[in-house]
Amino acid sequence: MSFNPADNIQDLQYFGEFGGVNPSISDSSTYTFLAAKSMMDTFEGNLEGCYLYSRHSSPTNLFLGQALAAMEGTESANVAASGMGAITPTLMQLCNAGDHIVSSRTIYGGSYAFLKNFIPKFGITTSFVDITSLEKIEAAIQDNTKVLFCECISNPLLEVADIKGLAALAKKYNLKLVVDNTFSPLQISPAVLGADVVIHSLTKFINGSSDTVGGVVCGTNEFIDSLRSVNDGASMLLGPVMDSLRAASVLKNMRTLHLRMKKHSENAMYLSDKFEQDGLKIVYPGLKSHPQHELYKSMYNEEFGFGGMLSFDAGSLQKADELMELMQKRNLGYLAVSLGFYKTLFNAPGTGTSSEIPADEQEKMGLSDGLIRFSIGLDNDIERTYQEMKACMKKVDML
Repeated sequence: MSFNPADNIQDLQYFGEFGGVNPSISDSSTYTFLAAKSMMDTFEGNLEGCYLYSRHSSPTNLFLGQALAAMEGTESANVAASGMGAITPTLMQLCNAGDHIVSSRTIYGGSYAFLKNFIPKFGITTSFVDITSLEKIEAAIQDNTKVLFCECISNPLLEVADIKGLAALAKKYNLKLVVDNTFSPLQISPAVLGADVVIHSLTKFINGSSDTVGGVVCGTNEFIDSLRSVNDGASMLLGPVMDSLRAASVLKNMRTLHLRMKKHSENAMYLSDKFEQDGLKIVYPGLKSHPQHELYKSMYNEEFGFGGMLSFDAGSLQKADELMELMQKRNLGYLAVSLGFYKTLFNAPGTGTSSEIPADEQEKMGLSDGLIRFSIGLDNDIERTYQEMKACMKKVDML
């Protein structure tokens, strides 16, 4: 039977303490023990099934972690208070002073800032490379390299990483391949393709309602246990714990993730195809014009499509701003950061979500001021949306 991430989520069965169809929420920060020795054994990691303190783990967070591990096909998962609260402990757990990371040059601005500006103070350096070139990636690997880091679909240029190719390089040089899969939940399963660690910002598509900030690290039991270690675990000691009430909310929203991702993909594909026919240079993995279209097709779980993210260049920041303000005025979406909401969200990443990347680096990677990144929503009548968006584009002289 082929791997199906949505079925894996559906097959999990949880009941509440009193038979509820939703698992009970453990609204506690600390837990009691019937015997003092049990507390000591739990501290030392010698006792399973007991809870110590919610910064370490809680029943509700473990329920959500199990669902996310099932979705990604990993042994275990650890949820965090944000996407960055998942990324930063992971990289710090895998690297020590003097180590080196090879990262995609097109990544979320916060990830870039962490690798470029923050983690070097701990003696860890990073080389940023074109993730679409396995040759350049291999050339950047050094004797002290420990991690290959990328986004499955890059933010905001929507470049597609060759996960199988990267996994082969990681194995060849004894590295860990860490993949941020925030843009493509269900669509691509990096762990099945060979990634060692898969990360998500739960804030985005997985939660889907723009009311929660969260993250997750999916990996082996050994690695997740190392993150939680009371002695030297980065997640335990840095403390990016997710609140149990939020974890319960995300777990409920995961029940509809498969339906939402299909609709996000369907709508984004429709708009991309229409606007490309109108003459716009649309960047969307579902279009044959996308440089990595065939690569994406070789990796994706077909029923979930090509995702809800697309972008195009309005020509200038002034033109981009004018278009976005008009679309918001006409209630076609919101001028906002983030993604995965039921409503379409759009922003100009060069001055927004990627503003941490210096202007000269943005230019090198092809990130222009006029680029607009769209997270396409769940509109029921996408033809109506297309016609109204097209009218906005005509009004600002883009079509």
